[in-house]
Amino acid sequence: MKQGQGRRLRRLGSTLASALAAAAALAATSACAQRSGDIRIDDTAVFPESVTSTAAGAVYAGSTKGNVYRALPNEQVATAWIKMSPENGILAILGVLADEASKTLWLCSAPNFFGPERSQGVSALMAFDLDTGAKKGEYAFPPPASVCNDIAIARDGTAYATDTQNGRLFKLAKGATALTLYGEDRSLVGVDGIAFAEDGTMYVNNVRSNQIIRVADNNGAMGALTVLELSEPISGPDGFRPLGGNRFLQAEGNTGRVSVVRIEGNRAVIEVLSDEFVSTPGATAVGNTAYVLESNIRYLTDPSLRGQDPGPFVIHAVPIAR
Repeated sequence: MKQGQGRRLRRLGSTLASALAAAAALAATSACAQRSGDIRIDDTAVFPESVTSTAAGAVYAGSTKGNVYRALPNEQVATAWIKMSPENGILAILGVLADEASKTLWLCSAPNFFGPERSQGVSALMAFDLDTGAKKGEYAFPPPASVCNDIAIARDGTAYATDTQNGRLFKLAKGATALTLYGEDRSLVGVDGIAFAEDGTMYVNNVRSNQIIRVADNNGAMGALTVLELSEPISGPDGFRPLGGNRFLQAEGNTGRVSVVRIEGNRAVIEVLSDEFVSTPGATAVGNTAYVLESNIRYLTDPSLRGQDPGPFVIHAVPIAR
């Protein structure tokens, strides 16, 4: 890795760690206790960053450890289902997305920027069979050094992925063998979550600038960017999932909140479901329930906590008002 790329990766590691742990550094309490309906991840040192689900209720969580954990419908324990290995080439896992139409579990593989043990390698969008966990494809992000952070699927089956470090959006058409650049802009540096409204409009959030942005399409390329007016401030917006219509589920790493975001023209109305968490980087919806990650990432980023037991890793069940 070139020296300049190494410096950029270190800076990004600091930015992401701050985004996930700024509020957590002030908190002395542990994550919420497990409740009925919650899902416990049956492993240690997981530090999950993203979560996804199927309509039937299977829940999948990625991890900085490089494993995908799965709980089948009505199960309250998630076990390691896809494990990091030299054969599959997974690094740390940021975004995960279940695409039932193509029977694919998409994930963002990226160098691990958290804690003293930092992995090296090229960030990539990866595809695994949603039923068997077998690897289906790997699509490397082109230079410069990048961070694949999250994924969304358009109505035509095209996969889109965010590059947080460089403010880029990439796409992978059905049947394509490589990513192509959809668009880039300096104002998108920090882009994180990505999702489509029911009418096909793309929205992203920015973990650095604390914004929600509408992305117009211009004949298959990124068009105009519209920063939405927020009904209240957000801090460290991360996981972003569609709920139908112009409604989305959003996790905020810096506040520990999970909210429903309702888009009304150029305004985003934030309806907080819960602010009980320390730092949550992701959430997903199954019916009227949001499954919300508690990352415990401060045990990697805070030197005073590093090496201590973070306790169990839990995906919390939170009701969604419809």
